[in-house]
Amino acid sequence: MEKELDKLQNIIGYQFHNTSLLRQSLIHPSYSGEMKMQRFESNQRLEFLGDAVLELAVSEYLYKAHPLIEEGELTRKRSSLVFETALETCARSIDLGDYLYLGHGEELSLGREKPSILSDAFEALIGAIYLDGGYDAAERFIDSFVIGKIEELALLRDGKSLIQAYVQQSNDQVLSYRTEAIAGPEHKRRFHAELYINESLVAEGEGHSKKNAEQDAAVKACRRLHII
Repeated sequence: MEKELDKLQNIIGYQFHNTSLLRQSLIHPSYSGEMKMQRFESNQRLEFLGDAVLELAVSEYLYKAHPLIEEGELTRKRSSLVFETALETCARSIDLGDYLYLGHGEELSLGREKPSILSDAFEALIGAIYLDGGYDAAERFIDSFVIGKIEELALLRDGKSLIQAYVQQSNDQVLSYRTEAIAGPEHKRRFHAELYINESLVAEGEGHSKKNAEQDAAVKACRRLHII
């Protein structure tokens, strides 16, 4: 497992001084319970800390990037980045699920693919980096893997609503999706979505869930129709 942790550190561009923090950030409660570990030895406390560090870093970025925007709009922008699907996407971008310590039950129920487990582990990883290298190290990681994807992540929440609003501007337009699972191993199943306006195919998308595939199609439709 040590070699695997080295690989993860190379992916994220940060080398831990204390690799036990990195390891702890990857321990799901199902594993710590199965191994008769103490409850505090799972990644839940690091997740709590990482959530606060992430919110601060994103808030600071938005405050500086948008000096003329009011507090309410800044809050909306932050919420479009710091939510489960966005953090799941960030976790998948570094293949974080491959490195998790899961209990036998979670392993069998495809826990490495669960959005809640991935998003929680991503926040725990931020907490671990913060404890190991301080705020500057955590901020650099967040800049690379969250803020660097700011447009993509914001659209994960807004894409479907934007295309829906566009279609509703005209009474004679009807929006629909056709979504199906793509053949493949169950633990790596993906979904394919087609977005139609008045039975005309506008865009196609893929994702690890039906919802994500439809969001992907919606974002592509927004770009194709110059809505964004």
